[in-house]
Amino acid sequence: MYCQKGARDMERIICITGGTNGIGRGLVKAFAEKGWIVEFMDIDESGLGFAEELNGQGHKTRFHKVDVGDHAAVAGAFSKIGADHGKVDVMINNAGVSKFKSFWELEPEEWDRILSVNLGSVFHCSREAAKLMKEGGGSIINLSSTRAFMSERDTEAYSATKGGIYSLSHSLAITLSEYGIRVNSISPGWIATEDYESLRDIDHAQHPAGRVGKPEDIARACLFLSDPENDFITGENLIIDGGMSRKMIYEH
Repeated sequence: MYCQKGARDMERIICITGGTNGIGRGLVKAFAEKGWIVEFMDIDESGLGFAEELNGQGHKTRFHKVDVGDHAAVAGAFSKIGADHGKVDVMINNAGVSKFKSFWELEPEEWDRILSVNLGSVFHCSREAAKLMKEGGGSIINLSSTRAFMSERDTEAYSATKGGIYSLSHSLAITLSEYGIRVNSISPGWIATEDYESLRDIDHAQHPAGRVGKPEDIARACLFLSDPENDFITGENLIIDGGMSRKMIYEH
């Protein structure tokens, strides 16, 4: 599946967390179809079948069953990736869990778990990927959320992690700039990952863009930020929400 060392510079290597389902699944598919070698991680072991399906179509992907909240497991996966490729060109930190639970009832263990998976994994995966980017530069893209800037009730843990990802991203952009590593974040709004046809007209109509988002919308943005020709873009956050966070809403 993998090229010998002499051909490594010809290959484009991307790592994606949370790649089995939802937005992550769309990212894995999009980059694989563009000819990238895709190394993706997820705790959901059905990712193995997904990788086999893509590889059967002539793509190059590998699934790593990893709990990204486990820092040692993350390091182990990157050790394998480094041994096989000697580099990483792009890192997309997409993995995340949510638990919208009463502020008064959220358990400390639940709070810690959400922070570890959603925010801690971005730090640790970015650092492991950056070790493999130091010589040739690269791009790190972190999936934040419009919930970093606006909220519904009882979303404290999830919103805190997404706000943290936003801040961590521009901090990393400064720290890693000396190595030619760009770091940006993307804040999706409503992205429907299944049963798109079941959405109501009112669901689409409330968006200035006229529709609810799809994983492909995020994938196209990631492909853009992954292009080394766009090396003047770093430390930025791209909101992709069909215009919803710019829309004033009043009750009459």
